[in-house]
Amino acid sequence: MPKYLLLKHYRGGPDPHHPFPPMDQWAPEDVEAHMAFLRKFRELLQENGEYVDARALTPARTWVRYDGADAAPVTTDGPHPETSDLVAGWYMIDVESHERALELAAFVSSEPGPGGEPLHEWIDVREIMWEAPSGD
Repeated sequence: MPKYLLLKHYRGGPDPHHPFPPMDQWAPEDVEAHMAFLRKFRELLQENGEYVDARALTPARTWVRYDGADAAPVTTDGPHPETSDLVAGWYMIDVESHERALELAAFVSSEPGPGGEPLHEWIDVREIMWEAPSGD
């Protein structure tokens, strides 16, 4: 079965359906409702045998570049690409088809935002190209 990443972005993707504020500006009950939806989505995936992994990422990041054999890695915390390029988190799923991956992405896009309104968030659906050898 193919594996896919459902990538969530910090306000990324094509034009937003609704211009919701960033999550750190939401009321605490809206954040909890959002997180409860995501936990329920994970449980649904687990019950269906489609769950592989899920993670949320903090907005903090460091860019690293190789700068030669005799140099320390070059790091910077900015400038950054457009916010839409930054991944907020992901679900890795193992499903029967691309169509099922799209169905699940559409469902997670309905997650609640401020006031319980669906976010209509763009979800980037990416098929896993290959898996590393198991080492057996």
